Amino acid sequence: MTDSAPVHEEKSGPALNPGVTQTHSLAALLSLLRYAKKHRPRILLAALCSVINKVFDVMPEILIGIAIDVVVNQQSSFVASLGFATAVSQIMALAVLTFVVWAGESLFEYFHLVLWRNLAQRLQAELRQDAYDSTQRQELAYFEHRSSGELVSILNDDVNQLERFLDGGVNDLIQTFVTVLLVGGVFFYLSPTIALLAFTPIPVIVWGAFYFLRRAAPLYADVRTQVGRLANRLSNNIGGMTTIKSYTAEQRESAALKALSEQYVSANRKAIAVSSAFIPVIRMAILAGFLFTFVYGAFLTLEGELNVGAYGVLVFLTQRLLWPLTDLAKTIDLYERAMASTRRILGLINDDTSAQTITEKNVLSTTDAGALEFRHINFTYRQSGAGLIDFDLSVPAGSTTALVGTTGSGKSTLVKLLLRFYEPDSGCILFNNIAINSITLNSLRQSIGLVSQDTFLFDGSIGENIAYGRIGASEQEIIQAAIAAEAWSFIEKLPQQLNTEVGERGVRLSGGQRQRISLARAILKDPPVLILDEATSAVDNETEAAIQRSLERISRSRTVLVIAHRLSTVVNADNIVVLEEGRIVEQGTHTELLELSGHYARQWNVQTGQ
Repeated sequence: MTDSAPVHEEKSGPALNPGVTQTHSLAALLSLLRYAKKHRPRILLAALCSVINKVFDVMPEILIGIAIDVVVNQQSSFVASLGFATAVSQIMALAVLTFVVWAGESLFEYFHLVLWRNLAQRLQAELRQDAYDSTQRQELAYFEHRSSGELVSILNDDVNQLERFLDGGVNDLIQTFVTVLLVGGVFFYLSPTIALLAFTPIPVIVWGAFYFLRRAAPLYADVRTQVGRLANRLSNNIGGMTTIKSYTAEQRESAALKALSEQYVSANRKAIAVSSAFIPVIRMAILAGFLFTFVYGAFLTLEGELNVGAYGVLVFLTQRLLWPLTDLAKTIDLYERAMASTRRILGLINDDTSAQTITEKNVLSTTDAGALEFRHINFTYRQSGAGLIDFDLSVPAGSTTALVGTTGSGKSTLVKLLLRFYEPDSGCILFNNIAINSITLNSLRQSIGLVSQDTFLFDGSIGENIAYGRIGASEQEIIQAAIAAEAWSFIEKLPQQLNTEVGERGVRLSGGQRQRISLARAILKDPPVLILDEATSAVDNETEAAIQRSLERISRSRTVLVIAHRLSTVVNADNIVVLEEGRIVEQGTHTELLELSGHYARQWNVQTGQ
């Protein structure tokens, strides 16, 4: 963001619309599984390790009951029936088996932790990459209707939220299910009556989990929306800190951020209120199941209908079965947050509204001439109604054409259409007599160099920013481009020269220095068409003169489109096109236009003080 007034308008499109979160969480989970289909063998292996780990985890309670049976019944115990005659041999056999169980549990816990965590890392990396790649494919209009904070929130916070669920939540769900099945099998084997009593609370617990899940789904969708709004405000304010300070708006912005933070806290409070109510309700259901086993099992044991060891197993396993279900609330909470994030991530990945609507098969060569032709172009911005009306213009290869006119007359729109940031409503644009919508976007944009008024430098060195125009360029080629842009004169005076860090968006350099580095970047790219969009409007006279000298040299072998408000910068153009409200009202050389005494002549007189 440049040092303009911060903008806080919140917009959202279909991919980020909280309304899509009304889709059932199961659908989001199935979508995630379809996305991760190439990882299914690893998912199955991790799930198998979770199952085996839980089997070993339940065994100690069963072994305790068997040990009680040995102590009480000795030669008539269950272990004695397996061939261990003495009580000592039975205890030693149980000791060896206990060691095997604990070792197996530890081993498979290691396996499932490693597999699930590595899977979580791999999936979060792929999701973030695919979501970012999908974002890059969008038309420019896509970013004009979505806040950067919201997109960053999805690419970062939502992906991390899903990672947390994959890291532990999936394992918890699997092991809870396995526990119910395994313990239930033991219960029904030992005492079907007690099993029915002990399992009575489980339907209540499951119903409660899904009830709270349905209640929580829209609440967590709201939480994710508030996260995006908060991230957008922070990003916007940090980028516009100079403007905030210059207008002494610190308190106002702090209050606005506090209001958004409170909205985020409020959204979380509502979700927490629902998820926290789950545990107390479920604990009472668990207590009922435990008391059934504890009391009724004791009566059966006293009456001799149930073995003492079996009673011990049932009591221990009741706790093993029911108490872990209290953690189901946390798991459901983590699951619902993750599914809300999944919908937003996959929504961003699947929201592919790129401009490539025609089969692109033609590839341009950067050594080709740069002849351009605009035929009956009509284009209107949906919100403002501005644009171009029946625009016709021919730009010969190797010529310099200037576009001048008042703000909003359509000059920059023409550039956006040429670069296919937007598609015209009607008409066509030709590049070397080839319709640009039949040219691959990559080769089209490789053939065009853009130096805009809003110069953007990446956080890195000067050399890296210049080399962005052609990755792999040698240091000598970078220096030559810097010399051509008259940037080397200040670069060579810096202690680290090309290795000098420019800071975020180039904040460590002056406006004129940033502009010359941007020009060097375009020169190094060496495209047949060079576009200068108000490239000298924000620099001083000395820098403007330096840039003009550079342009005179580099424009001799390429087609140049110049957008300018300062008419003094385009007097030598081969053709000057004057636009008003999206139409061409005049065109010709500087001398010819002055003789017309029309729009151009009036602007010239104003700027020259005549």
